[in-house]
Amino acid sequence: MDATDLPRYSDFILPSVRAVNELGGSAKAKEIREHVLEGVDNAEELLAVTRQNRPDASVLIERIDWGRSYAKLIGALETPSRGLYLLTSLGKELLSLPAQDAEQQALKLDREFRRNRPARNRPRAGKSPFEDDVSVVVGEDVEEEIADADWADVLLGRLHRLTPTGFEEFVLFLLRRYGLELRRVGGSGDEGIDGIGTAPLSPVLSSRVAVQVKRYDPDGRPIGRDVVALFQRDAQAKGAERAILVTLGRFTDAARKAATTFTPTVDLIDGTRIAELVLQQEIGVRMAPKVDENWFDRFD
Repeated sequence: MDATDLPRYSDFILPSVRAVNELGGSAKAKEIREHVLEGVDNAEELLAVTRQNRPDASVLIERIDWGRSYAKLIGALETPSRGLYLLTSLGKELLSLPAQDAEQQALKLDREFRRNRPARNRPRAGKSPFEDDVSVVVGEDVEEEIADADWADVLLGRLHRLTPTGFEEFVLFLLRRYGLELRRVGGSGDEGIDGIGTAPLSPVLSSRVAVQVKRYDPDGRPIGRDVVALFQRDAQAKGAERAILVTLGRFTDAARKAATTFTPTVDLIDGTRIAELVLQQEIGVRMAPKVDENWFDRFD
């Protein structure tokens, strides 16, 4: 067996898009590679195929990585930060098609991209479901009523208008921006767990973490102790050493106490904290510079 017996890179474009979708709408390169590999027949045998001048490099891995790269170049994926891939609206359109039609469309987009590439100034970009749609602009060029409003309230209101699934995908995307490696889970067998994976504690140490997402009304009833306790039980059953509970709303004092009194310890992320994390990463939030003219009075 040699390289000619392996699938082409273009055969991995659509599987890469599917992998990101199945991983929760966003994923790191390594996660995509491993997910795609799971669907390859005789993967172990194919992984052994290398090039003569590079005996340590697997041709199959190389082609999977190229497939992922071309999924980005045709606009089905995007990289809002280095090494982190996000499903675009075009990627969602591809996945909504029947399997055979989706494959043909992906190959067509690949051919078009390669044919037109010399004339391009930049690759075709897909629209982010988060960075465009969850956009908050604060500055002198916006209407007075928006400029005077609390930008965090605008943000949380927009996030609350996402579907429950969309908000869950957004939260997983946000946590991945902070270095967590997560696999999306769900269904009757996973109780209240929406994501499971690892959180880096240091360059050589990590912790297994479970994530639960609740898209509650920011102004609604706060989450109580019972919800936190139930999540702790489910997280413990999954072998989690730490847990993260995310909501647009608030937590009661009893909930906060339970989060640190019992195991696993739960990091509670409420609406206020979500806004802070989003702003730090500049995800869909643009804070425009504003000149305080009075500050310069001291030099007059």
